[in-house]
Amino acid sequence: MEALRVPDVLSARVPAEQRGAGRDDVRLLVSRGRAVSHRAFRELPAQLRGGDVLVVNTSMTLPAAVNGRVGGERVVVHFSTRGADGRWAVELRAPGRAGVTGPRPGGPAGAVVRLPGGNALVLEEPLGPAAGARLWWARVPEPVPEQVQVPESEPVPAPVPELLRRYGRPIRYGYTERDQPLAAYQTVFAAPSPDGSGSAEMPSAARPFTAALVAELVRRGVLFAPLSLHTGVSSAEAHEPPYPERFSVPAATAWLVNAVRAARGEDRAAGGRVIAVGTTAVRALESAAGADGVVRPASGWTDLVVTPGRGVRVVDGLLTGLHEPEASHLLMLEAVAGREALRRGYEAALQERYLWHEFGDVHLILPDEERNAPDCSSNEW
Repeated sequence: MEALRVPDVLSARVPAEQRGAGRDDVRLLVSRGRAVSHRAFRELPAQLRGGDVLVVNTSMTLPAAVNGRVGGERVVVHFSTRGADGRWAVELRAPGRAGVTGPRPGGPAGAVVRLPGGNALVLEEPLGPAAGARLWWARVPEPVPEQVQVPESEPVPAPVPELLRRYGRPIRYGYTERDQPLAAYQTVFAAPSPDGSGSAEMPSAARPFTAALVAELVRRGVLFAPLSLHTGVSSAEAHEPPYPERFSVPAATAWLVNAVRAARGEDRAAGGRVIAVGTTAVRALESAAGADGVVRPASGWTDLVVTPGRGVRVVDGLLTGLHEPEASHLLMLEAVAGREALRRGYEAALQERYLWHEFGDVHLILPDEERNAPDCSSNEW
């Protein structure tokens, strides 16, 4: 995969609805085993069957980019992840032209970042090794209690979710053409979190779904199982493996996935398949699966990195976007599809000029059930 190169012209620069007829007006690359075919996303119902379960991430996308200052230096703060202790993992970026940011050294510890509305955050410690750390844990001062009188001339600090609501905007990368409203970064499955948590970056595999398409899938007997994984800020430059992220797999989802798998037994062709919508859904669901392949209700932090060596225990198929050849997500795709199937799919996507990134086309990876292959945890279909 390293030999593949995606030309800039294949980067989706605006959402599908701004270049076509709607969110679902994208193409669907279908890998069924090693066989590749080309469809429109609106044809997804015909690629699935009654009894299949789509596992979807309900995390909302946050307006996670906020302007700030460190001393006299302008920065853009990317709020990545809310920690269990109330701190936030943040990345400081250098503002560039047309709303695009560039990399900037993190830290130092103790640095105060001034934010709009009288807010501030204090950098405390890096995530991981200090040398060259991109993400830092930062403490955001608590808002002033309501009973405390504050002069009208002094801004009142706000909790981070309110700060983002007032002053934030979606994180944007250099391949996009212009800023987009937050609504462009929400999926049809997004639901508010009680504590205001969400994803720094959109769980974009679900973006092409519309309410009408979901209704058609339900009509055909396709099932939906919700979970949440709040995505952090990825590295646009370094293609690092994912950091630990917060997730939750509810009991109803665990029960449904286990029931679908139990009903079909060892023969995937005879029953429903577990198809994750996005790499985030794979990470969350596999984090809740034991070595016995049983999914149990779980929540907390996951540092799981799905690789071909580890394999997958529960997931049969995957609907995902198209990833850059250097991206760590490709190891997960290889774990689901196998290396040769993934190579064939990506070569076909380049040849047919599919569009990459969060506003681009999507890739449906399904097992080749005609070969009577072993369970996908073996990574061979």
